[in-house]
Amino acid sequence: MRGPFASLRRIWAVVLKEAVQMRRDRITFAMMFGIPVMQLILFGYAINLNPKHLPAALVVEEQTPIVRTLVSALKSSEYYDFVMQESDPRKSGDLLARGEVAFVVTIPSGFTRDLVRGDHPQILIEADASDPAAASGAVGNAQAILTYALRHDLKGPLASLADKGPPFDLVIHQMYNPEAKTSYNVVPGLLGVILTMTLVMITAMAMTRETEQGTLENLLAMPAKPAEVMLGKILPYVAVGAAETAVILITARLIFDVPFVGALWLLLLGVAIFVVANLALGFTFSTIARSQMQAMQLTFFFFLPSILLSGFMFPFRGMPEWAQTIGEMLPLTHFLRIVRGVMLKDTSFSQLQQPLLALCAFTGVVMVIALLRYRRTLD
Repeated sequence: MRGPFASLRRIWAVVLKEAVQMRRDRITFAMMFGIPVMQLILFGYAINLNPKHLPAALVVEEQTPIVRTLVSALKSSEYYDFVMQESDPRKSGDLLARGEVAFVVTIPSGFTRDLVRGDHPQILIEADASDPAAASGAVGNAQAILTYALRHDLKGPLASLADKGPPFDLVIHQMYNPEAKTSYNVVPGLLGVILTMTLVMITAMAMTRETEQGTLENLLAMPAKPAEVMLGKILPYVAVGAAETAVILITARLIFDVPFVGALWLLLLGVAIFVVANLALGFTFSTIARSQMQAMQLTFFFFLPSILLSGFMFPFRGMPEWAQTIGEMLPLTHFLRIVRGVMLKDTSFSQLQQPLLALCAFTGVVMVIALLRYRRTLD
């Protein structure tokens, strides 16, 4: 049969064949819908370029109506969530180093007395500027917030204090990044991003390549146990991760002039755990994927939320709680706290115990899943 109808029938036959093939390739079919939906949700609800409700610590050495007015104004601005109050400035500094708070607001004793006298007392705000985008909004609006709040108290005999400008001096200490350089935040984070992208994908494709090239039978015929196979596949790429780490750290120091104020051994410990975690995750993906294309798709599906919800591109504290909960499950989130803490803050081992333990837990869970899914037969 000839003519346009025959041509349409052949085209329709190919369409049906492709639809059947798409239905059989469930991973690809799921990615076609899953990735756009994920992008809509993350960019629409989770990403916030003007973060508010950032955790802060309050150091107040006196309780007066004026001081309470200032504290209430900062709370009402929605930039500062005072999650704790300290009387010892040294403890508040430790909270900044740990990353538990983004700001420490200090109002010294005698503030109200000096304010009434016209002596311009100081209010100190220490901001964790290792992520300049997270601190800029709260710091930039602090002067206006506090000045406006005092107008309600500076009345009557005190009205003259408000006519000459702010009756206090606001001192801002941009901790760990005084010049608010974006490279100080981005370049250390790139170490985690690059390791995640390359190691997960390479390891995932290594096993699926065995299937596509028909060499998996030889691997299965070996007397090696699942754990031995996994370690044998992972260890060569540990060297790749070490080489990438060295290149990025050297580039960060020599080209971008990123400071390195912490202990090198502590950073290398975090890198080692993080590398193993990503390699184990890649091995797990290889037990799910049936082709290298599927392995790449799974890697991208994991990489997208990692880069968006870890605090690499957008302030972590500015995201809603459900997004932060998901971010806490990602290894990149904890590694960024380690690498930025060591390089910029000189954090100690005790201050980094929580992210280190989180990485170890993630690595252990992923390894168990990989071993359970690994099959000794082609079936």
